Amino acid sequence: MSTPADDPPRRVLVTGVAGVLGGMVARALSRRDDVEEIVGVDVDEPEGSLGRAEFVRADLRNPLVARVVEASRVDTVLHLATVTGPRSAGGRASMKERNVIGAMQLFGAVQRSEHVRRVVLKSSTAVYGSGHRDPALFCEDDTPADPPTDGWAADAVEVEDYARALARRRPELDLTVLRFANFLGGEVRSVFAAFFALPVVPSVLGYDPRLQFCHEDDAVETVVRSATGHHPGVFNVAGDGVVYLSQCVRLSGRVPVPLPGPVAAAVGGLLHRTGRVDFTSEALRFMQHGRAVDTTRLREELGWSPRYSSRATFEDFARRRRITGFVDRDEVGRWERDLYDFIARKGQERFVASRRGGDRT
Repeated sequence: MSTPADDPPRRVLVTGVAGVLGGMVARALSRRDDVEEIVGVDVDEPEGSLGRAEFVRADLRNPLVARVVEASRVDTVLHLATVTGPRSAGGRASMKERNVIGAMQLFGAVQRSEHVRRVVLKSSTAVYGSGHRDPALFCEDDTPADPPTDGWAADAVEVEDYARALARRRPELDLTVLRFANFLGGEVRSVFAAFFALPVVPSVLGYDPRLQFCHEDDAVETVVRSATGHHPGVFNVAGDGVVYLSQCVRLSGRVPVPLPGPVAAAVGGLLHRTGRVDFTSEALRFMQHGRAVDTTRLREELGWSPRYSSRATFEDFARRRRITGFVDRDEVGRWERDLYDFIARKGQERFVASRRGGDRT
């Protein structure tokens, strides 16, 4: 196998280039002399500059994506086009179709291409699931005791399976799977960013989960290093250490509202329906049990580790949120009153329902 110094300049295809991470990666690659050409693919028009990248509007679910791969004669494919929330995708069915069918079509095009030699897949530590039987730290080869069965996490598991099938059919292909912890930063939009933008933060009573985060700048650096080097394998990517949910609430200056499990689920559903947070049952489990991963392989085989720890990532996020301004105290008070009114109403409804049930016995 050739060494990086012997490699010709890269020709890179970036999927999901209209997303925040995809756009940041395209701009970072544009600054490198060892990258000759960058082609960005997305169904949506990018809002900002992509540097030297040439944008091509294409839907990965369409078999025509194979023509884009061949016409651009790329040797490296960065698959960053994943949808993590059903609301933003137009529903769970559409989300699964975009994630899984899109990956299948892209990997099929890669399999048939004579030029592609490297694939980098953006995945998630969510593939480990979240449950009370989890180990203290998940390693890349661990099998989760409570594997995910729905949502983005289940999609990520399925997409990884298709990527491994591609690697078996193309053994000369370098496949790098990057399992990222939750993204936070000044630009990236995520469920956690929306969650901590709320003036009051609901949590599940009796639980204080361990959380890990990956700073958006570290995510970009990890993808670029994987694209321009030789690092096949699966890697957990997260900032060092963990942060407890209670610490995050304090660091963000929010108001904590611990709720019983069923009430927390109802509040999560309300947040989802109103569009404030793309909250799912998967997110509720995570808010109970959390998750932490080991990043030794990243340090030893990539020779690099994220610059921001998990706590530093959250502190940077909280600092940037203060720049744009928090909701004032009157607004916080109104949110608290609305939330507790909702809780009281649900409790009254359950009381009335139980009395009716008792009258019938």
